Amino acid sequence: MSEVSRQLRKPALQRGVFAMARTTPTDLVRSRLSTTEIHSRALAYVPDELLKNIPETDNSYSLFQGFQASFPEFTDDGSGKKHRRRVSRGRRLLEERPTTPDGTPESVMRIKKEKTNMMHQLEMLGIRKNMASAEIREIDAKLENLVGMRKIILERLANLEKEEALLEHEIVDVEGRLEEAQDLVAEAQSVALQTPNKSEDASGDESAPGFMSQSIYEKLPSGNSGTSTPLSKRKPRSIRKKSTPILHEHFKPGSMIRSMRTHQDSITALDFDAPFGLMVTAGVDDSVKVWDLNAGRCIGLLEGHTASVRTLQVEDNFLATGSADATIRLWDLSKAHYDPQGSSFGKESDSDDDGIAFENPDDLPVDPPAGSMSDCPLFTLQAHLDEITALHFRGNVLVSGSADKTLRQWDLEKGRCVQTLDVMWAAAQATALSSGGDTWRQTNRPSDSSADFVGALQVFESALACGTADGMVRLWDLRSGQVHRSLVGHTGPVTCLQFDDVHLVTGSLDRSIRIWDLRTGSIYDAYAYDNPITSMMFDQRRIVSAAGEDVVKVYDKVEGRHWDCGAGITEADEAKSPAIVEHVRIRDGYMVEGRRDGIVGVWTC
Repeated sequence: MSEVSRQLRKPALQRGVFAMARTTPTDLVRSRLSTTEIHSRALAYVPDELLKNIPETDNSYSLFQGFQASFPEFTDDGSGKKHRRRVSRGRRLLEERPTTPDGTPESVMRIKKEKTNMMHQLEMLGIRKNMASAEIREIDAKLENLVGMRKIILERLANLEKEEALLEHEIVDVEGRLEEAQDLVAEAQSVALQTPNKSEDASGDESAPGFMSQSIYEKLPSGNSGTSTPLSKRKPRSIRKKSTPILHEHFKPGSMIRSMRTHQDSITALDFDAPFGLMVTAGVDDSVKVWDLNAGRCIGLLEGHTASVRTLQVEDNFLATGSADATIRLWDLSKAHYDPQGSSFGKESDSDDDGIAFENPDDLPVDPPAGSMSDCPLFTLQAHLDEITALHFRGNVLVSGSADKTLRQWDLEKGRCVQTLDVMWAAAQATALSSGGDTWRQTNRPSDSSADFVGALQVFESALACGTADGMVRLWDLRSGQVHRSLVGHTGPVTCLQFDDVHLVTGSLDRSIRIWDLRTGSIYDAYAYDNPITSMMFDQRRIVSAAGEDVVKVYDKVEGRHWDCGAGITEADEAKSPAIVEHVRIRDGYMVEGRRDGIVGVWTC
């Protein structure tokens, strides 16, 4: 120990120990290893966790080969500068012709070197091909996984919308019971207030005011079917959906959601309120059916008309039907006795019956029990002398057109006709003011005789647009009962029309659809087809029309393109071709089309 103590007292040794204490571990390593060795060890080091979790792969090439193949190759032109090698067909043999004759040792070495370079390039190309193929397989696997995930999320969205629809149905039931309870309470209070009057009139004078409470008296039906209990006294509820279905927006345009047979013969009219909501169809078999579009199930039959229904409209929970028996009937569909889960059809709900709309079951839905729509009729409007061919209502105003050549305006609060518009008289007045002559503009087409006199109409507040068999589109002012403007252009009867704030779109048997500018009264655009137009409707983006074919003609206003949608495309390879489409309706990209064979198709558009 004494010897060690003497050594530690030496100044040189003490300076060396102090210098080592101030040196970092990195400096200590660098002092023992060269820079090249440090770099080699750092690159060659692989943690044990990575060695244990090496992924399995079918790639026959190593990571180093892939790394080498990812870099471009360079060649030396002899000037000291390297250029990127470009492999071209023929390899430019003329430019690379050797200057030394063959058979010499130099030429042999040159050819061997050239062969080695070519083999190396070939190997690199094979590696790059393998890498590209591996990336494609990886992308395909990711796409397949994404498609599976999308399908799972679509099913989740469908279940959410189904639960949403069931909850809305329960809310409607609760609101109905609440209103009934409130009516009973109000009725009891009214009876209690009139009880003294009853005691004073106990002598038997039934004409006394206290004989019956006013609330009970107002609920007695009227004897005249044409002026039955007004809508205001029936207190119908306008039920608006609290949610908007969005499932159909995630399907490819032109995809079929459902196909179902609604009638055994041709469909005469159809309409629906919202995507996956309620649909009403009428056929030549004189039946009117109400359908649940979400389940593809008939929920009831509407009975009352004595002839086939030619036109109808569904708005919220209200339905208006115009028949060949010259009557208009109004219905409250919210009063239907219907269980969306299917228990009201005499069978328990199971997974097969609770399918969402796009599952498209093959079995036809069973008929609903009798009387499921017995509480839906509101009242009947009678004033026309011939069949009803067109109607439209908005709010408390309904306008109807008939084969008796008149238009009638109805007040739905009072349940009576408030104005009659004579189309022939308006045509005569317009002719007299213009140039004289015939009072009716003949279109001189063979199909005119079978066309409806009033083909289509639409009302908005005091404005009314009406298309007739003479090819004219007349704009009426309901406040004055006069024609404000006449749009001339169609050469055949007008069968359908619809307008918004700026444009009016009309379809005619002259095989054309015309778009009018309401501000100027001129034609903004027009489209011609091969067959007459029997039905047309548009939403924010598309104009759909039935043009005498087994497909629906679609015009995308945003993209400016025409395309076909319907069974004529999806079922083109089948032996039996689909029937002709007669009627089409669209809302928010959700399209319903009715055919001559009684089948209704539901599509995304």
